[in-house]
Amino acid sequence: MATIKLIRKYRILYLMLLSALASYAVFQYAPMYGVIVAFKDFWITKGITGSPWVGFKHFEMFLTDDKFWEVFRNTVIISLQRLVFAFPAPIILALLLNEVRMEKIKRTIQTIIYLPHFFSWVILSGILFSLLSDGGLVNLLIERMGGEKIYVLMDSNYFRPLLVLSTIWKEAGWGTIIYLAALASISPEMYEAAIVDGANRWKQMIYITLPSLVPTISILFILAVGGLMDGGFDQVFNLYNPTVYDVGDIIQTYVYRIGLAGGQISEGAALGLFLSLINFVLLFSVHKIMKRLTGSGLF
Repeated sequence: MATIKLIRKYRILYLMLLSALASYAVFQYAPMYGVIVAFKDFWITKGITGSPWVGFKHFEMFLTDDKFWEVFRNTVIISLQRLVFAFPAPIILALLLNEVRMEKIKRTIQTIIYLPHFFSWVILSGILFSLLSDGGLVNLLIERMGGEKIYVLMDSNYFRPLLVLSTIWKEAGWGTIIYLAALASISPEMYEAAIVDGANRWKQMIYITLPSLVPTISILFILAVGGLMDGGFDQVFNLYNPTVYDVGDIIQTYVYRIGLAGGQISEGAALGLFLSLINFVLLFSVHKIMKRLTGSGLF
């Protein structure tokens, strides 16, 4: 009865929520029916229900394929590098911006670092190609100074660092919004008390600011690890080429080539389901660990 009364009291809010729930139902949950394609030998002419069951055949095929383990290793390495270097970047930026006292300068910096987020990887990859390609601006400047060209986009040694740096360039500024919002909720009285006790700006950051950010960092870290195996298809697909497949080819681009471009729908679905299961396990495992360490989690 109490629940019914609560729903009646906030019925307008629940009605507003219906559109979001409908969107999730149609675009997130309904397509999950197609997962069964991973366990079938899918034929377009026969459809999902008419295609014959093959069990775990497609899973066995890619798990015994050397190419799969190559792209799996690439996915893990690239994702871990992003986690190690790109995840702390918004935190550092937010802490630095929090120390800027001149509002005009602070807003100008925020605008500049937020801007790349609003460009797609298609546009940003075009910018990177114009800068780093054989006849790009960077190589032209190197040649003018008497140096040799650096083939960043076609050199396996440079490609992974390029992915990490371009990720930071695009997303670090936008990520600071969440941390700056968390910083705004810290009581000024805590800083005033620290100043009275003789704490300088550095000690205020270490003993007040950072501990106050721990719940936010914890939640975002859980979400980041939960999507660890996503790999960043848009970014890699727009930047890589056959010369860097050995270090840049990830599971998502591999699925695209064999599943969509190659017509092997069932194999692609099996790979996608496999990745989703790994992300699911990572999400709940890291959530449990962070819950014990920090007391903060998703639920």
